[in-house]
Amino acid sequence: MNLRHIEVFHAVYLNGSVSAAARALNVSQPSISKVLRHAEIRLGFPLFERAKGKLTATEEAHALFREVDEIYDRVGSLRQTAKNIRRGDEGHIRLAVLPGFGLGVAPNAVARFRAQHPNVSFDIQTLHHADILRTLQERHCDLAIGYEAPRHPKLAHTQIGSGELGILYRRQDMPDAPARLKLSVLEGREFVSLAHSGPMGTLFNKEVARLNLELMETVTISTLYVAVALVREGVGMAVVDDFTARAYLDPELEYRPLDPPLRFGVHCIYLADRPIPRLMQPFIRVLSALTGGQPPAQGAGALRLVAGG
Repeated sequence: MNLRHIEVFHAVYLNGSVSAAARALNVSQPSISKVLRHAEIRLGFPLFERAKGKLTATEEAHALFREVDEIYDRVGSLRQTAKNIRRGDEGHIRLAVLPGFGLGVAPNAVARFRAQHPNVSFDIQTLHHADILRTLQERHCDLAIGYEAPRHPKLAHTQIGSGELGILYRRQDMPDAPARLKLSVLEGREFVSLAHSGPMGTLFNKEVARLNLELMETVTISTLYVAVALVREGVGMAVVDDFTARAYLDPELEYRPLDPPLRFGVHCIYLADRPIPRLMQPFIRVLSALTGGQPPAQGAGALRLVAGG
């Protein structure tokens, strides 16, 4: 299949008909049909079954689409990269962030950055820690912001800030709480556990084991904003990071950091073989300022690369 075959097959598969694919690609229906027939001849098997004016993808088409979709995304990334190079200070940043950064840090950083670089556009998606490697490898984003970089030889990272864990609770359940809380305050109370929430869960579990605490887990979650909703409904208290807490606090909820502090790093993560483009360096400095880090110095070599593995 050549790129034209791939483009037409991709459009027909997603849109479900030749006419819809033609509209999506802004070409005539006969040209779509001609390219599709030529692709099937070249492949040696049909991609769609035609019955009563409708197209149904064959099993072969389903198997092929996964590869085609990846190629299509790579071609789109190539086009966008070429466009960014041509536009210079104008460009496009594809950013992936953990949910805890999605309501506070990321929107604030984008707003501050675009105030100085109004011609730069953004694509922002949220993801879980376990999806960082795949999302970067499949080129769905240029940069990921997480609490910890997955250990992998294809990834590099630099720490841009830090945060800490604390206890989120309803104000009515602990009206006179001190400025910091011992983790032991959770013993005997209903508790929303973050045991399955990636690096935060690992950090928390190690501290619970160190202190030899017995906690009454009411619900176990993998996404911190779900923990916030459960706390608000009175299901129990939860341990969350300070970024999540700041994004979701309201008059009913209160947050206290732990005593002793339980800290973690905030990292920008990217592919080791794709140095951070010049356009993104000032944006990373904005992120660093918002996550409590020391903004990296300006310059092409400012970001210290730490290889995964």
